[in-house]
Amino acid sequence: MDDKLINKLVNELETELRNDILPFWINNAVDTDNRGFYGLISSDLTIDKTHAKAAVLNARILWTYSKAYSRYKEGKYFFMAERAYNYIVDFFIDKVNSGVYWLLDYKGNVLNSKKQTYAIAFAIYGLSEFFLATGRKESLTKAIELYNALETHTWDCVNKGYYEAHTTDWQPLADMSLSPADMNVSKSMNTHLHIIEAYTNLYRVWKDARLKSTLEEIINITINHIIDPKKHSFNLFFDEKWNPVSEKISFGHDIEGSWLLCEAAEVLGNKELIKRVSEISVAMAQRVYNTGIDTKYGGLFYEQDKNVIETIKDWWPQAEAVVGFSNAYQLTGNDCFMIEAVNTWSFIKAHIIDKVHGEWVWGTSADGLNVTNNEKAGPWKCPYHNSRMCFEILQRFKKRKS
Repeated sequence: MDDKLINKLVNELETELRNDILPFWINNAVDTDNRGFYGLISSDLTIDKTHAKAAVLNARILWTYSKAYSRYKEGKYFFMAERAYNYIVDFFIDKVNSGVYWLLDYKGNVLNSKKQTYAIAFAIYGLSEFFLATGRKESLTKAIELYNALETHTWDCVNKGYYEAHTTDWQPLADMSLSPADMNVSKSMNTHLHIIEAYTNLYRVWKDARLKSTLEEIINITINHIIDPKKHSFNLFFDEKWNPVSEKISFGHDIEGSWLLCEAAEVLGNKELIKRVSEISVAMAQRVYNTGIDTKYGGLFYEQDKNVIETIKDWWPQAEAVVGFSNAYQLTGNDCFMIEAVNTWSFIKAHIIDKVHGEWVWGTSADGLNVTNNEKAGPWKCPYHNSRMCFEILQRFKKRKS
């Protein structure tokens, strides 16, 4: 692969990170009246100052700016990371029952007190990164407390894996669905993938034997129950006993999971697991390459349900495709993967980056011409996928620069 092409990608992504993504949230998202960050900003930068504040958005801001501070050691990034940390600790963490509240009102009062396993995983992810960036021991303590809460209250001792959600005091919940787009089921791929992500980051900074064993077990659960060995893709939703209850395929999650599984195995340092996961990762990336890429307009399709492909191009699968295909290239040396990473970045530049208002649009139609959602920042629209794309490519390839 031509180093010039990779170096161009590295340079452009660092520019995008430093000049667009990171400044956008600093300049637009800080809630100066009620602490923390605004809960909703529309595509034209209209701020809804009374919108609810979501745990996922705040945890992802914490991760993003902790990572930025680790890399660049600039005060403006520390300001954002510390602001997110303080808000999560002061308002989102349940000081009585542990865990993280799902949703607060704009003043920090609890609106939805359910304990969504997914959100708690992201809090662990962000708190671990803040400790990595600052060395502040209380952030690691908080992350470990949340890890213990998940292990105590959400683990299925009979069938293994993690239940999706509970009430505020960890009782069964009738509706466990993560969002209106998700099925109400006992277990999901999405939650388990992000537990792997969170526990991997926690293990970087806390070499605990139980955590290591837990992380290895979740990876094996993913291999044995979540990945379809014939399709080389994730099943998405399951009943309590790990029977799949959906035939949908998520191209974005498949390519994201392909590199997150590799990262987890590498952080664990388990050579046998690294070998096994690497083979699975390449097969998953190849499957996405073969079936998920829009060869006409570029970019990655959203999902497939049986033989029907949803052709919209949301922002986050594009970001994960750049990382996942780059990872597959590093594992195989096959140029086609790196070329597709670069091609996806070209689609992002042309259609996803908002050249008028900054940051990225939610998504576009297949041809990239029509924006599909008016949300620029909100409960699910965060600076995590796109900033992490930049951090990952810089970390993987910047040393190649001449």
